[in-house]
Amino acid sequence: MPDRISLSGVPETMLQTLYARAEESRTRGAIHDEAAEALVSKLDYDFSIAKRDKAMRSGVIARTIVLDKLTKAFLASHPGAVVVNIACGLDTRCYRMTGFSHWYNLDLPETMAVREKLLPEKNETISQLAMSAMDDWGAKIAETNVPALIIIEGLTMYLAQTDVQQIFRVISGRFQDATVFVETMNPMVVRRFQEKSIAASGARFTWGVKDGETLAALLPDFRFMEEHGLTEGMAVFVPIYKLLDKIPAVRSISNRIVVLQQEGA
Repeated sequence: MPDRISLSGVPETMLQTLYARAEESRTRGAIHDEAAEALVSKLDYDFSIAKRDKAMRSGVIARTIVLDKLTKAFLASHPGAVVVNIACGLDTRCYRMTGFSHWYNLDLPETMAVREKLLPEKNETISQLAMSAMDDWGAKIAETNVPALIIIEGLTMYLAQTDVQQIFRVISGRFQDATVFVETMNPMVVRRFQEKSIAASGARFTWGVKDGETLAALLPDFRFMEEHGLTEGMAVFVPIYKLLDKIPAVRSISNRIVVLQQEGA
């Protein structure tokens, strides 16, 4: 019998992104996410709005492509690193990656209760943390003196600036060598755009930042390294974006994956 899921607000957005990955994997194949396909097939949930929201689906696939590429490269150059996936929802990246010593998936208790039901962890190198990203989750990380990768995907645009700064205080208070991949949204997009399926859940975009250097200026313990527009991911399955990515106006309104490095690391 299908698993019935009832969520609202920001936690519900994880079902929309799950559907986007599953549908892409099942059809066009710009990404391959068998775990997402299996989950969607067993859920009792109305995905009809997500099916019609092509903008949301394209954005999710683009950021998955970019983040998968960056994460694979990081783990290849930092074998044995610890990974903390903040606001993980029903993300399945931990099953597609190798080379880490421990992978922590972190999200709100309501969300993690759903994840633990649908994706129960049997591998001792993958752990679930049911906490707010602004809480002291660093105290739950067992490993010391190893490089850390923190992934913050699809979250900052729903927070306030002070919340974002608090997350980075938790990171800097726990690690000495942390790299952060964080997705950001342009403030103009925050003000003027809402994805149909996301808005239907009751969630709203609330915060954005112009670029990675502007974000780093708000975070005294981190320095800006590089950033990748989601246009890079879009170009994988919509070739015209190889040209559009070269246009500054297009790049400026694209969500970005900003790479930050802890000062002193």
